[in-house]
Amino acid sequence: MEPVVSMLPLPHSRMSWHGFKKAVNRAGTSVMMKTGHVERTVDREFETEERRYRTMETAAKKLQKEAKGYLDALRAMTASQTRIANTIDAFYGDAGSKDGVSAYYRQVVEDLDADTVKELDGPFRTTVLEPISRFCSYFPDINAAITKRNHKLLDHDAMRAKVQKLVDKPSSDPSKLPRTEKDAATAKDIYETLNNQLTTELPQLISLRVPYLDPSFEALVKIQLRFCREGYEKMAQVQQYFDSSVREDYSNGMLDDKVEQVLQSMRDLSISGLSNN
Repeated sequence: MEPVVSMLPLPHSRMSWHGFKKAVNRAGTSVMMKTGHVERTVDREFETEERRYRTMETAAKKLQKEAKGYLDALRAMTASQTRIANTIDAFYGDAGSKDGVSAYYRQVVEDLDADTVKELDGPFRTTVLEPISRFCSYFPDINAAITKRNHKLLDHDAMRAKVQKLVDKPSSDPSKLPRTEKDAATAKDIYETLNNQLTTELPQLISLRVPYLDPSFEALVKIQLRFCREGYEKMAQVQQYFDSSVREDYSNGMLDDKVEQVLQSMRDLSISGLSNN
């Protein structure tokens, strides 16, 4: 992407008086175009490439936002798992300490949060988030170059209109038309240089997006795979603490009946009916 970025200007932090006058003149040219007093140059090729670039810019910024959101969500999920594991362990109390299931579940979840997620944080930032952010960091300079191109187009159209006006209504000063034609030729050269460069290099930038992001895409898949695999392996170890009949009841669709039996036993307790007396 370096060839694309090398030609892009950095916007000035402050506008000079000369720049202010240019901005006012361009605003006037825009108004005159809308009223039909100045003919507007239409470049379909550039407009097509700019639309493609804007589509890519929007998608890349969304990808940057979602990539950061994924990392935040991963941390939030494991933190939530840790909190619920601590709550379950406290809920089981002595009953859980007899077979160790709640304490072991808490330990597994804490390991998943402390080891797996934190080990994935660095690689995710290095291979996914940072490359995407670096790609997006080019957009402000590219947008500045497009803005400059559009300004130079206004200057070109304004000078062309001035030449035509002098042709239609010659000035008493015979040197005015040659000077204006020279200024118009200069404005045209400046505009065409920028326009041709952008029209050539915007498609190059767009075509580079896939080979640039391919390694990050592959890294994202591998990181997700590792998180899911290690999470599955750790959680599978917790299953050994549960009665095998529970898994069988679940597979046979009988677990709901078993839960209902427990609930009925709770309702049969005399304490459940105290509020009705």
